Amino acid sequence: MFDHLPADVVLFEVGPRDGLQNETRLVATKDKVALIDALSGCGLRAIEITSFVNPQWVPQLADAGEVARQVGRRPGIIYSALVPNPQGLVAAQAAAMPEIAVFLSASESHNRKNVNRSIADTLQVLAEVVPAAGSAGMRVRGYVSTVYGCPYEGAVNPAKAVKLAVALRAAGCYQVSLGDTIGVANPRQVRDVLALVLAETPREAVAVHFHDTRGTALANILVALEMGITTIDTALGGLGGCPFAPGASGNVATEDVVNMLEGMGVKTGVQLDKLIACSGLAASLVGHEMPSRYYRAAIGSRLYAGRGSRP
Repeated sequence: MFDHLPADVVLFEVGPRDGLQNETRLVATKDKVALIDALSGCGLRAIEITSFVNPQWVPQLADAGEVARQVGRRPGIIYSALVPNPQGLVAAQAAAMPEIAVFLSASESHNRKNVNRSIADTLQVLAEVVPAAGSAGMRVRGYVSTVYGCPYEGAVNPAKAVKLAVALRAAGCYQVSLGDTIGVANPRQVRDVLALVLAETPREAVAVHFHDTRGTALANILVALEMGITTIDTALGGLGGCPFAPGASGNVATEDVVNMLEGMGVKTGVQLDKLIACSGLAASLVGHEMPSRYYRAAIGSRLYAGRGSRP
């Protein structure tokens, strides 16, 4: 076991978008920019910074254009933003985004809740958005949500994930991220689903996106890595959730993944001390502590060390 782990893994940080969109407290634009700029100094190679969605649906990200324009973009880092439709693409272009992400769900009910369209209608919209973005010089990444289970329908047929991954690739997405939106996946299920997807899609074109609702995200990630996946979506502090998926808790924490992988000899390029500082900043902005296990352990150790030795 663990004889076939990749030497290097890209962590795609989604906290500024997927994390903040589910928070009840609205974070000021300047604070979002400060957080993203701090993340840019941690060694991360890809950061999803916002979403160009209708602010009526996700008011936490109503300032997407301002955030995108104010963030200091460092060379060598991918900066991406979620785009649901042609209007969102226009806004992303106006903000000079170099990359966008499009999305749909593997379950019909969640897709309708999430984007108010059927899966078939969403595919038609994306068939317009993805090529248009490519023609504008933007790279496009795709998300398939509720791959392993739906809050409304329960189990999801893995064939749906395969079909949608192939469709997104055919439309022009360079990579498709398979999402465990409500955190129900187990390692055997991950193995089985990935085997089907990888039979139709190159490994480098597949990423994984796990929520840690039931504490299985790290185990699921190890299975994906053993199968050759080298891009993992994570969120600092374990922020996140889905406004349209009841019961979904945060994404797998970036620092938990970094700690595990670096300890196993898999390089991420991320500096844990700087990342912990970012999670501390995020905690102050959202008004609650981070669920990340490594973050809590690190903060606890610092508090203990600060007390000094007792006589």
